[in-house]
Amino acid sequence: MKKNKLLLLGALSLAAVNFGPANAADKLTLYCSPQIEWCNLMVEAFSKETGIDVAMTRKSSGETFAQIKAEARNPKGDIWWGGTGDPHLQAAEEGLTEEYTSPLFDDLHPWAQSQAQSAGNKTVGIYAGALGIGYNTELLAEKGLPAPECWADLAKPEYKGEVQIANPNSSGTSYTTLATLVQIMGEEEAFELMKAMHKNVNQYTKSGSAPIKAAARGETTIGITFMHDMVTQIVSGFPVEIVAPCEGTGYEIGSMSIIKNARNMESAKAFYDFALRADIQTRAREAKAYQVPSNASAQPPDEAPDLEKLTLIDYDFAKYGSSAERKRLLKRWDDEVGALPR
Repeated sequence: MKKNKLLLLGALSLAAVNFGPANAADKLTLYCSPQIEWCNLMVEAFSKETGIDVAMTRKSSGETFAQIKAEARNPKGDIWWGGTGDPHLQAAEEGLTEEYTSPLFDDLHPWAQSQAQSAGNKTVGIYAGALGIGYNTELLAEKGLPAPECWADLAKPEYKGEVQIANPNSSGTSYTTLATLVQIMGEEEAFELMKAMHKNVNQYTKSGSAPIKAAARGETTIGITFMHDMVTQIVSGFPVEIVAPCEGTGYEIGSMSIIKNARNMESAKAFYDFALRADIQTRAREAKAYQVPSNASAQPPDEAPDLEKLTLIDYDFAKYGSSAERKRLLKRWDDEVGALPR
């Protein structure tokens, strides 16, 4: 039954290509927020299967949200694939994305369905991943530093200049970290920790995955990002160790949204359905992407972190994905952390 259903979906997607230039179904403008290798794999696979010409731009989720908002009166993108769910939820709340329910919705894990339902079906979960602390084992030993075990450890004076994390204004990963600390510790204590940690941060990067890439290359000792990005570095042969913080940790529901008033709406819906298929999500491993896929029938990579073995907080996606809360927390971070002297 499922096989027939997928074949029917493929036929519908291909039929859309034959509608002709009036529907612009032969083109798609994709805004992509995961790692570039995965973006490229998705573009190549989708174009090969459908014949649709894809123009892809890769930016972090925070940057993509800002671009979609800036283009709201004259949308240039059709679909936004990947990146942390909080900015996708904010885009939905602000009316920047389109309501759509895929025929594959019932095949998804409950957490992916919940993401869609909380946004009035203006987004959907496509993968999940937990935050962690990663460090370069060789640098740590060379400098005689203790391995961090908890979020609170990152403020210790011995890590001065040894920590890298993204800027939460541009990075969905880092905003998720900010919101996670607030939920674990309470807002006041969380901001005190981030202010103390500021002395140890050597750079606030644009991209959420950049800190662990820098740690892998020996440019920083510690990087804060999602665990699946750390796995990518380990599989590539770099001396990286993953830490699940002792206080517990937050997680993301990577999401996908069709942009409101997309010029190529039929192509956007075809890609949306394509990206939710089990066979397509299983191919993530080819791009060394180790998130947990949202389709229950997709096969997670063997190296993917086992979320059931982690102490995950009850992350409040509705609250921290809301426009007002996100703006408020980012302003406070700018005023109290980002503005501190280097």
